[in-house]
Amino acid sequence: MSTEQTFIAIKPDGVQRGLISPIIGRFENRGFKLVAISLVTPTKEHLEKHYEDLKEKAFFPGLISYMGSGPICAMVWEGRDAVKTGRTLLGATNPLASAPGTIRGDFALDVGRNVCHGSDSVENAKKEIAHWFPNGVVSWKASQFDWIYEKA
Repeated sequence: MSTEQTFIAIKPDGVQRGLISPIIGRFENRGFKLVAISLVTPTKEHLEKHYEDLKEKAFFPGLISYMGSGPICAMVWEGRDAVKTGRTLLGATNPLASAPGTIRGDFALDVGRNVCHGSDSVENAKKEIAHWFPNGVVSWKASQFDWIYEKA
């Protein structure tokens, strides 16, 4: 069995609304393992690097301003198919298109305040994890591992 890691960030709106615990609970309840977490207010430069692929978009300046407006809860989650499943747990980027039961479907209404960011590919997850956690993540085996995953 191969596991992967994904980067999930609770954006300033989610932090300000007290949604850190419920969001962490969704990932833990699914069986994912938290291997890094940090509450940080990122610099403009840090955010511009993170969102560099969007720099030509009209909404880029507002996105950078908003994402630097307060603390972000940056996390790395590990487990089978973590990137794809993490995106499923988050729901569609536009909360109005997100199914009930997803994080965005349950907690958000506006695409500009959609509570969370999640890596969209394994390649981007590796890049985002290195950017937000340059000192690496914690490696550990959860005692529940054998209760979540079948042996191959």
